[in-house]
Amino acid sequence: MKGRLLLHCCCAPCSSATLERLQQEWETDIYYYNPNIEPEAEFEKRAGEEQRFIRAFRPDGGVRVIKAEYDHEAFEQIARGRENLPERSERCYLCYELRMRRTAEYAKTHGYAAFTTSLSISPYKSSRWINEIGERLEKETGVPFLHSDFKKQNGYRRSIELSKEYGLYRQDWCGCVYSRQERERKLAERAAEAEQEKQRTDSGAGESL
Repeated sequence: MKGRLLLHCCCAPCSSATLERLQQEWETDIYYYNPNIEPEAEFEKRAGEEQRFIRAFRPDGGVRVIKAEYDHEAFEQIARGRENLPERSERCYLCYELRMRRTAEYAKTHGYAAFTTSLSISPYKSSRWINEIGERLEKETGVPFLHSDFKKQNGYRRSIELSKEYGLYRQDWCGCVYSRQERERKLAERAAEAEQEKQRTDSGAGESL
């Protein structure tokens, strides 16, 4: 074991395969700091699910879940003026940085050997951005950043398998109101396309009669 590592996590599914991989070399604690999540009830639901998963995954108590405060104003500040940007834009970059910075600061204050984040397990998040931010925070805080792209080596697929195994609550949006709105817009577009296709199919069937 190399020492104790602080792992930022956004939800139980993302932490599952990440923690499974990390525990081979590190003693790991979970840092749940996600001010982007809205509403607060969703923040609490994901936090509770994280704690439930850790109790089931490591019943020996070898992993602590550190739940930070719900500081939604911090996210609103970095999102201000960027509300209409799409997913994977500057707003998302700043959101990664906000959460990772708080993790690095906590790791420094509490004497962790290193820090990292489970964000890179998502196929929708840029590991290049995440590692770039991590390198900068390492220089600022002096706490080593563990480079990662946890989606590699079937990491994302493994997170789905573990989610099924532990009955984890999975989400189809990152947590912020903007990602939820984009998800709802895409669902509406798909529903409209499906209805149009159904009408064309029905029309074609009628003409063949």
